[in-house]
Amino acid sequence: MAEQVLHFQPTAAPGRLARFGLWLRRHRGPLVALQWLIVAIYTVLVVVPAFLPLPPSQAHIWDNLRLFAQFCFWGLWWPGVMIATVTLGRVWCGLFCPEGFISERISRYGRGKALPRWLKWSGWPFFAFVATTVYGQLVSVYEYPQAALLVLGGSTVAAVVIGLLYGREKRIWCRYLCPASGVFAVLAKIAPVHYKVDRAAWDRHDGDFEPVNCAPLVDIRRMTSAGECHACGRCAGQRDAVQLSWRSPFGEVLDPNNEARSADAITLLFGVLGVATAAFQWTVSPWLLQIKLALAEWLVEHDHFTLLADDAPWWLLTHYPEANDLFTWLDGGLILAYLLLGGALLGGLLLLGPLLAARAVGSPFHTWQRFSLALAPLAAASVILGLSMLTVSHLKAEGFWLGWLPYFRGILLLAGGSAAAVLALKLAARATAPLPQRLLAVLAMLWPVALIGWLWLLVFFVW
Repeated sequence: MAEQVLHFQPTAAPGRLARFGLWLRRHRGPLVALQWLIVAIYTVLVVVPAFLPLPPSQAHIWDNLRLFAQFCFWGLWWPGVMIATVTLGRVWCGLFCPEGFISERISRYGRGKALPRWLKWSGWPFFAFVATTVYGQLVSVYEYPQAALLVLGGSTVAAVVIGLLYGREKRIWCRYLCPASGVFAVLAKIAPVHYKVDRAAWDRHDGDFEPVNCAPLVDIRRMTSAGECHACGRCAGQRDAVQLSWRSPFGEVLDPNNEARSADAITLLFGVLGVATAAFQWTVSPWLLQIKLALAEWLVEHDHFTLLADDAPWWLLTHYPEANDLFTWLDGGLILAYLLLGGALLGGLLLLGPLLAARAVGSPFHTWQRFSLALAPLAAASVILGLSMLTVSHLKAEGFWLGWLPYFRGILLLAGGSAAAVLALKLAARATAPLPQRLLAVLAMLWPVALIGWLWLLVFFVW
């Protein structure tokens, strides 16, 4: 498809932020060049380190490509992507992500098949996120570039295959199957920047406009959520009705015109706050260590040594003898159980708050799904805290001063929990139920905030 020609002149002078959105639309060429550059850098950092030897003990991130790539991906890339999503919406998806860009470009030459019903299942992003998170922990994706190539490279190959099969110049992989899509959709809901659509202006404008190629298949005219928008700017100025705008971070959750979907709520509770939290903490959990020691002792006493063997292949369980890092079958089973069962238990406990709050106020608008989305600020703080643990590990290894770290962690956790509590309060305040019931709803929502706060306090200050 040729680059779009704009046939519009804004009827009013747009503000600075709106002008930036228009700039993104008018300068697709430089953005495409930037995306190709990111693809090249991404390819080098994913592929080359997998074939390099273990770095020597005196190596640093600035003189060893393997350490440098590890720091870029897990110390900078993922924390940065999450911070960008919370503050700017899904700009990573629309402007930088190599997988989405490759999938869209390759679909130009694909078969262009119609989407089958199974592919549109709303649970795929959650399932893919959990599967990728668990598998990544089993193969130590953060520590070893071979595992990173397997996980990241495998995801890229899958994106290419989907692009070759379905759609035409669309991001079918991103919309339906990307493991991070569900997380991005939840966190973007509280971004203070979004593309605002004036539906009345859209409907009354009768100018001559080129249609917008919305790669993630968003119905722009009816778009009320930043969750599915990739913030690429292609629709900015369309029909003088779409512009990049500021908004309240609480606005989308409180907006009755915006649907609170079960898929988003489940991803937030059981994915971001459930399985992901378990993934961040299992390496420092004394609970898991005590269970492992007790089971290993029992196995030895009863002459059962199969589970204590460390002969699993590296692509199934961590197996790097040269680094003296080998998982036994017992390790793998315990990690799998800790992440899946622990994540499910934690998600279920968190769900009690939204269920009780929704029951207390009892209105069609105040559903458990909407109360769950009120925890999005807490989820954002939690995932940033967890990913920054990897950043901290690298900085410690390089000898950086980290005396500020406890204060940063405390402030971030307090900010996320407080914002979630305030959002729950605003949500309850809009109910027509009697005051005692609204207060009960707010108190119920303090339970998940307190639970996640307690778990992170254990990780950072007790364990």
